[in-house]
Amino acid sequence: MRKKRMAKTNRSYKDLQVWRKAIDFAERAYTLTRAFLKEEIYGLTSQMRRCSVSIASNIAEGCARNSAKKFSQFLAIALGSTAELKTQLISSARIELITEATLNMLLPEATAIERMLASLSRAIIKPATCNLQLAT
Repeated sequence: MRKKRMAKTNRSYKDLQVWRKAIDFAERAYTLTRAFLKEEIYGLTSQMRRCSVSIASNIAEGCARNSAKKFSQFLAIALGSTAELKTQLISSARIELITEATLNMLLPEATAIERMLASLSRAIIKPATCNLQLAT
C-alpha cells in the first residue's frame, strides 16, 4: 500500500488562515500572561505561553512534512494544545488571574481555532470516494 502524499504546491503554512489565527492567539496569550503574578512565572504563565506557541508550531511542522497522514497527526497535536490552553484559561479565571469577561472573549477564539484545525485535518485525510453510479 502506497503512502498518500500531499500535492506539491508553492503554498506555505503561512498561507493557512488557521496558522495566522494561532499566531495571533499566541501573541494574546503572551500579552495576557504579562499581568499574571510573578509567582506564576513557572506555573500558568509558562504553561500558557508554551502551549499557545505549540499550536502554530505544530501546524507549521506538520505542513513541512511530505505526508498528509503526518500533517494530520501534527494538526491533532495542535488541537490538543488548543484544548490545553482553553483549560488553562478557565483555571486562570477560576483563581482570578483573569476576569470572566476576558475568558468569555478568548474562549470563542480558541474554539474557532479548534474548529479550523478539525476541518483542515478532515480535508487533508479524506476517505477515497467512489464515483460509481448505482443503477436504478
